[in-house]
Amino acid sequence: MMRVLTLVLSMLIALPLWAGERHVAAGQGTLATAIAGANPGDVLFLETGRHIGPVVIDRPLTLTGGHDAIIDGQGDGTVVTIDASDVVIRNLTVTGSGLNSQETDAGIKILKKADRAIVEGNRVLGNLHGIDVHGGRDAQVRDNTIEGTRNPRMNDRGNGIYVWNSPGTLVEGNSVRWGRDGIFSNTSRKGIYRNNLFRDLRFAVHYMYTNDSEVSGNVSIGNHLGYAIMFSNKVIIKDNLSLSDRSHGVMLNFANNADVSGNLVRGGADRCTFIYNAHKNLIFGNRFEGCNIGIHFTAGSERNVLTGNAFLGNRTQVKYVGTRDIEWSFEGRGNYWSDHASFDLGGDGIADSPFRPNDLMDHILWSQPAAGLLVGAPVVQLIRWGQSSFPATLPGGVVDSAPLMVAPTVRIPPEYLAMEAEAVARRKESSIDDFDINDLASH
Repeated sequence: MMRVLTLVLSMLIALPLWAGERHVAAGQGTLATAIAGANPGDVLFLETGRHIGPVVIDRPLTLTGGHDAIIDGQGDGTVVTIDASDVVIRNLTVTGSGLNSQETDAGIKILKKADRAIVEGNRVLGNLHGIDVHGGRDAQVRDNTIEGTRNPRMNDRGNGIYVWNSPGTLVEGNSVRWGRDGIFSNTSRKGIYRNNLFRDLRFAVHYMYTNDSEVSGNVSIGNHLGYAIMFSNKVIIKDNLSLSDRSHGVMLNFANNADVSGNLVRGGADRCTFIYNAHKNLIFGNRFEGCNIGIHFTAGSERNVLTGNAFLGNRTQVKYVGTRDIEWSFEGRGNYWSDHASFDLGGDGIADSPFRPNDLMDHILWSQPAAGLLVGAPVVQLIRWGQSSFPATLPGGVVDSAPLMVAPTVRIPPEYLAMEAEAVARRKESSIDDFDINDLASH
């Protein structure tokens, strides 16, 4: 009995029995004073008005209120710095960070050892970086509206959500617009980034050295590039939309062992998908539609499996130059090709004839662009007819031995169609700014 009483007493002493809700009036220094006088576990309810920052939260607290309660950093560093575990920031407006890129000024920054932070339902507006998860584990960034800066040049802006060395981060249900990248995840692992909306950015999701993680259910509209997975291993990229992104929909650059499935890329990108020196990836059930190039496959990418995808109405379905055949079917199931005139006499959903998306003339045109002047010449058409009639004369390249007769479909909610139409109209009225997708130094 004495041991039980001792245990109960110890638990009671450990609990913050004095924790409660405290109202904080707007003004200069009032929030910093309230934080300094708060007990662990207190809830600070910020009243309507402008609460002048910057502030540092150095103990477990909850900051909440309404969107009319504004924490304003007045252009000085990071507006709210979280330097303790189990901090919650909810339903506030955070604005006015500095613009120092070397210090990664942000609206909200979660430091190392500030584990299990929750940042949800906030409006994070006009900061260099929106939310910087900088070392804290198991952070949750949910349902925030993040709008970055529109100046200076795009490559010099900050990211909506920056995740650095922060295992277990959940980024879910956020809307990110303007700035540089929607989510930039660098040197991290075991994160889940899902159901977010990205508009008017450089990259929607940008991975560098991020492993064992998931990018799912996100929507990228009118950005320069949708999903850039670079130097990363074991990433799941599934059920995402890339609508009228300018350069690429999905990029795998030195990315290995990825699962890329159920994604839709459509609407005029230069390349729906770019696979560069990426190995052992499973790419299935995706829909690549209306791009200049459906999929560009290069730099010795090996042991990838492509099956169940649809290539519809791309100007060039596949761009691959090689001296050996690469099979793009798996276990008797290939991909759908909108330009494959075929029959299915067996009624099994598989075309009766294989498909080669490229021929010798494609290889010549890619290596010698000036030869494009001869595309309509009868001799070129004769060569192409001859190669289609006598496949043994074809060079190495992609071969789909079991093309599909029906393309997989991906539904687009009406609200995203309206946003896509707006982005396309705005693009026609403006010129492309400083960003160069092929400038690797900008990554």
